[in-house]
Amino acid sequence: MTDIQVTSPVRDGVGASAPRPDGTLKVTGEFAYASDLWMDGMLHGATLRSPHPRARILSVDLTGALKLPGVEAVLTHEDVPGAKLYGVDHADQPVLAIDQVRYQGEPIAVVAADHPETARRACALIRVVYEVLEPLTDPRRAALDPSYEKVHAGGNVVRHQPIRVGSVFEADVVVTGEYEVGMQDQAFLGPESGLAVPAEDGGVDLYVATQWLHVDQDQIAPCLGLPPEKVRLTLAGVGGAFGAREDLSMQIHACLLALHTGKPVRIVYGREESFFGHVHRHPALMRYEHGATRDGRLVYVKGEIILDGGAYASSTPAVVGNAASLGVGPYSVPNISLDAYGVYTNNPPCGAMRGFGAVQACFGYESQLDRLAEACGLDPVEVRIRNAISEGSRIATGQIVDMPAPLTSMLEQVRDLPLPEGVSTDLRDLPGGVANSTHGEGIVRGVGYGIGIKNICYSEGFDDFSTARVRLEVIGEEAAVLVHTAAAEVGQGLVTLKAQIARTELGVPNVTIAPADTQVGSAGSSSASRQSYVTGGAVKTACEAVRERLLELAAKKLSHDGLALSGGKIVSVSGIVVASVAEVLGDDVIEETREYRHRATAPMDQLTGQGDAHTQFAFCVHRAVVDVDVELGLVKVVELAAVQDVGKILNPIALEGQIHGGTAQGLGLALMEEIQVAGGLIRNPSFTDYLIPTILDMPPMRLEILENPDPHAPYGLRGAGEPPTLSSTPAIVAAVRAATGKSLMRIPVRPEHITGT
Repeated sequence: MTDIQVTSPVRDGVGASAPRPDGTLKVTGEFAYASDLWMDGMLHGATLRSPHPRARILSVDLTGALKLPGVEAVLTHEDVPGAKLYGVDHADQPVLAIDQVRYQGEPIAVVAADHPETARRACALIRVVYEVLEPLTDPRRAALDPSYEKVHAGGNVVRHQPIRVGSVFEADVVVTGEYEVGMQDQAFLGPESGLAVPAEDGGVDLYVATQWLHVDQDQIAPCLGLPPEKVRLTLAGVGGAFGAREDLSMQIHACLLALHTGKPVRIVYGREESFFGHVHRHPALMRYEHGATRDGRLVYVKGEIILDGGAYASSTPAVVGNAASLGVGPYSVPNISLDAYGVYTNNPPCGAMRGFGAVQACFGYESQLDRLAEACGLDPVEVRIRNAISEGSRIATGQIVDMPAPLTSMLEQVRDLPLPEGVSTDLRDLPGGVANSTHGEGIVRGVGYGIGIKNICYSEGFDDFSTARVRLEVIGEEAAVLVHTAAAEVGQGLVTLKAQIARTELGVPNVTIAPADTQVGSAGSSSASRQSYVTGGAVKTACEAVRERLLELAAKKLSHDGLALSGGKIVSVSGIVVASVAEVLGDDVIEETREYRHRATAPMDQLTGQGDAHTQFAFCVHRAVVDVDVELGLVKVVELAAVQDVGKILNPIALEGQIHGGTAQGLGLALMEEIQVAGGLIRNPSFTDYLIPTILDMPPMRLEILENPDPHAPYGLRGAGEPPTLSSTPAIVAAVRAATGKSLMRIPVRPEHITGT
C-alpha cells in the first residue's frame, strides 16, 4: 500500500483533530470501565497468593474457606479441567500453582463468594504449608553461570541473541560503561478486572480489560478444556495498559469460577494486588564498550545486555530480540559484538512495557555516546550527527533502512530550539524534588540529549495482521458505516482513528465503531505502536472494497459508467453529482471483511543476529533542561523538547498526547519510578511508595513533528506511541550529569546518587 496523499472529504477525517467519542465520558467520570461491570446474581472472585518468592507447596487445606457462609467455590490446580499451564510465547506458567511457587504473589487458589469481603476472608482461611527455599535472584549468574541453580528444569536462559558484525575491535578512543535499569511498572490507573458469564452452550462469555482478545482466547480455552469458539471475549472499558495487559491476569480464574458455580463471576484487583498480578518492565544490567576514531566516528561496539524476566517467560523472547537488534542504537557501526540475554529468576515476572527492550538499550548506548563525546572533545549532538544512520544505512542486523531517517536534521533542529531562561530555586520544599520555581544558591543547570530507534509492529517473521469488517447501509434516510474490529482501545485513541479512516475513504460522516470482540477476526495486540498501521490498514482496505462495490452498484442502478465517490456523493467523470450514497444504496447493504498484513519480516540468525527482522523504524530526539540542587540531590526538569518523525499526522491532538505521555513515562524511569525488589520481595506495592509523575512534575514541552512518509505504510504513517519513551530518559539523565559531573550509571537517579551520601 504505497498511496500516501490524503485529503479529508468530510469533516473529522484523516488529518483532523477529530474528537474522541469516549473523551467526555472519561472526563466526567461516566465512562464504564471493566471494574464497573455488574450483573444480577453475580459472585465476586478473590485470589490467594504466595507470600514467598520461592517455595515448595507441601499441603493446601481449604476447610476453613469452604465453611464460611457465602462462599460458593474454592478452586486449586486440581480443579483446572484442561491444560494446567499457559503463556504468551511459551506455556510455562501454571493457572494455579501446582507443587511450587516461583515468585511472590503467585496464585495458589481462587474463591467465589456472594460479597468481595467474604471472598477475601475465605482466602485468608486457606491454610498452605510451604517449604521455603532461598530465592534465585541474580540475573547475571542466571545468564552466564551454568552452575547456578535452575528456576525451571530447562535452564535459566529464556533466550540468548548474539549480534556479530565485522572483526575489527581496536580503536583510537575507547570508552566503557556498566549500566543498570530498575524495574518499572506500567502503573495504569484501571486495575485488572473482568466479568465471566457462563453460557447455555457450556461455554463462557468474558468481558475484560485486555490488549489482545484473541491471544487471551487462545490461552484461556485450552485451560478450560473448551474449543475457542465457546470462549467468547468482549473488550470492556480499559483504564490504561502500556503492555501489562498483554499477559493474562484474572481471565482464566474468573472463567473457572463461573463455569464451576454456574453464575457470573467478577474479579477486580486492588492496587496492591495489581502490583503482584501483572508483569513489569524488565530490569537490565548492561556493559558497553565503544571504540571510535579520534574525531568521534564509531569503529566498533561491544555489548552485553542481561534482562531479568523473572519467574516466567511472558514476552521475554521478543524483548530480547528488540534489545539485541536495536542495541547499538540509530548509529552506523561497522563492527559489532553484542549479546542479549533474557533469563528466569525468582523475581517478579516481567514482560511487555512501552518501548519493549529498546528502552533499556537506549539508556546504555546513549550514555556511551555522551562518554565518547567527552573523550573526543566533541559536542554531544555533534558526535551523534557524525554517526547517525540515514535512509539506505544498515542497522546492526544488516537490515537496510528503506524509509526516511532524517536523524541529522532532527538533531540539529532540537539543538537549535531556544533554551529556557532563569535557574530554579527553592527545590527543597517540593515533593520528589521535581519542581517549578526560579534562581538560587546550590542550583546548577544542565542540558542533555537523547535519541532512540524503535521498531514498529511485530518483527522476526511473526504473522502480524489485523482484520476489519466494514458495513455500509442506509439508516433512516442517511448512509451509515459500521466498523468492526477486535482491536483493543486502551486509551490511545484507536476508536477515533478508525472512524476517521472510514470517513476519509467513504465520505460518509455517520460512522459507528462496534465493540471489539472475538466475533470478528484477530486484530493483534494494542502494542508495538502497531494498531494505526495494521488495523488502520485493515479498515482502509475494507473501506476500499466497500467503495468499489458501491460504485459497481451505482453504475448498475444509474446506467452510468466512470463514476467516482467524492465528498460522500456519487459523481461523474466531469465531477457532476449524480446521486447520494443513500440514493444508490436504497435497501441494499454492502459489507466487506479484509485482513491487512505489513510486509514480511524474517527471524534473526541465531548465531549472528543478521536478518530483515523489522518492518518499520521510528525515531524521536529529546533535549532536556534540568536544574539540580547539588546539596540535596533534588532535580527539577525545566523543559523537554522533542522532535519526532511520524510519517503522516493522522490526528494532531491525539499525536501530541502520545508524545507527551511517552515522554512522561521516560521522565518517570529517569528520576522516580522503580519497583524495589529485595530477595525476590516487592517492597513498595502502592502508589504511595511507587512514585509516578503527576501533572505538576511534567515541565513545558516543545514539540516539532515531522512528516516524512514511509512508502510502505498506509497513508505513509509511522507508529508514534513508543519512541518518546526511549529518548526522554537518557536525555534527562544526561542533563543531570551535565549539571553535576556525576557519572550516573543507574536509573532511576536517586538523590543519593547526586550527593554521594
